Amino acid sequence: MADEFSYEITQKHGILSTSKSGWTMELNSVAWNGRSPKYDLRSWSPDHEKMGKGVTLTTEELTALKALLSGMQL
Repeated sequence: MADEFSYEITQKHGILSTSKSGWTMELNSVAWNGRSPKYDLRSWSPDHEKMGKGVTLTTEELTALKALLSGMQL
């Protein structure tokens, strides 16, 4: 049985993509279990009741990721 948890999307930063089923890959600020919000990248169902696996980042980690991506040749 999965542990219960709570979450609150405190700020929506943007949608990266939308699947045919309507799920969206989003970057949001999310407060997990009443803690301070962190940056969160994951897929969400259209009603935001279900979510996929994702990555949660601190401000420092997101800043480092931004610098890393800026230096990449895409």
